[in-house]
Amino acid sequence: MNKFLPLLCTLLPIAPGLAAPTNTVPPRPNILFIMADDHAWQAVSAYGEARHLNQTPNLDRLAHEGMRFDRCFVNNSLCGPSRASIITGTYSHINGFYNNSNCRFDGSQTTYPKLLQQAGYQTALIGKWHLESDPTGFDYWEILLGQGIYYNPPMIRNGQRVKYPGYVTDIITDRSLDWLKQRDTNKPFMLLCWQKAPHREWEPALRDLDFDHDRTYPLPETLFDDYAGRGLAEHEQDMTIAKTMRMKADCKLVAPGDLNPEQKTNWDAYYEPRNQAFLAKNLTGRALVEWKYNRYVHDYLGCIKGVDDNVGRILKYLDDTGLASNTIVIYSSDQGFFVGEHGWFDKRWIFQESARTPLLIRWPGVVAAGRVNRDIVCNMDLAETFLQTAGVPIPERMQGRSLLPLLQGATPADWRKAFYYHYYEYPAFHRVRPHYGLITDRYTLAHFYAPDVDYWELFDREKDPGEMRSVFGEPAYAEVQTNLMQEVVRQRQVLKEPDVEDPKVFGQTPKKP
Repeated sequence: MNKFLPLLCTLLPIAPGLAAPTNTVPPRPNILFIMADDHAWQAVSAYGEARHLNQTPNLDRLAHEGMRFDRCFVNNSLCGPSRASIITGTYSHINGFYNNSNCRFDGSQTTYPKLLQQAGYQTALIGKWHLESDPTGFDYWEILLGQGIYYNPPMIRNGQRVKYPGYVTDIITDRSLDWLKQRDTNKPFMLLCWQKAPHREWEPALRDLDFDHDRTYPLPETLFDDYAGRGLAEHEQDMTIAKTMRMKADCKLVAPGDLNPEQKTNWDAYYEPRNQAFLAKNLTGRALVEWKYNRYVHDYLGCIKGVDDNVGRILKYLDDTGLASNTIVIYSSDQGFFVGEHGWFDKRWIFQESARTPLLIRWPGVVAAGRVNRDIVCNMDLAETFLQTAGVPIPERMQGRSLLPLLQGATPADWRKAFYYHYYEYPAFHRVRPHYGLITDRYTLAHFYAPDVDYWELFDREKDPGEMRSVFGEPAYAEVQTNLMQEVVRQRQVLKEPDVEDPKVFGQTPKKP
């Protein structure tokens, strides 16, 4: 598990200006962290997902010229909590941001942007923040209001409200490039370019509405999962394409309210004929679910196309300006996402589609091109990675681990073999019961514990990659089960997980999803 695999993909030529890897770590490299929202690893073509949902040539370029991580997990698969953990390098119970319902990020705590700023880096955040309080530790910040909207989004720039016409993914990229052009070229920089897309309600750029030419997408094998072999949490969740997905907003039977007249004309020209054809069929049952799935995937992947195109714009700027050779480029998402697996959309669960996220890192001169890593890494590792590469001491408070040795091709002997996960938010949005557990290279162990459940599940992903049937309590898994449950106890102690939880962890007051 803790060794690099042989090269799995056909390598592209290394871009001009990118140095061959050496054993030397360049001093104080620039750091460019591009993060999407809800981008499933299944929807990055470099990962080779079986359905071949889409093509992402610019993200694939990062994989071909750098390292693709195949086992990157998040500690709490929800937008705000994951972002709080990324920025602090800590679990939710340490940074205090458990859910999207009633938490506000404490900006006074230690974060890697603050430490890099103090070390002489120029720091900027542009895009989605979603942590309620104003960002701290940034020389420049420009963020969406809350979740943000796709068209003509209002933003807050260093405390002042502004509004830009156009499409949000383009705007965030435009503002990021503008900042890069105006920065002090005598100092290293750290730029967080954090996109809103492809978050619900999955509204593509107008230019991309016909990107797939009405393709009929292959259905996931578990689209009509009946959740047999699993517990109450899976049976009583509220995140199915069949029942939860809204026809008007999610399925685009009604246009978004923030379009200007010209935008709405173009929107209607695409969707209205297709909506009328759908309504005329009067679909029900499985046929209706399949139509909703295809509409959802079209819109979701259309948003990802916009992200990929804009990553290409940023990479071109780095090439054209000579910045590529001394800039670490990271691409990831704040969590994974269900693209119809188990009949679901959204995230939240400890299961692979949700807790696993894409992670691609290109670092010329350090990372050999086309590497694939299968060690267990996590979102909290990024904070310590950034600090170590910049030569900044890592606070003891942080709970991740620097990826630098992995990037250089050597996995430490004591690298983690199991990753601890904890999700809290309930019942707001989708009614996924709170649970914690472990993810290893082969097993998933989960304890569903609140408010009206108390049971464990164990999945053997080698024999059951879809995590369809719990084997908890089966004699053949007795030893594995005992060892994993003991490891849960150990990790909770090491991570200082409290036995009695803060009353605000679940979050009872829903906001707009």
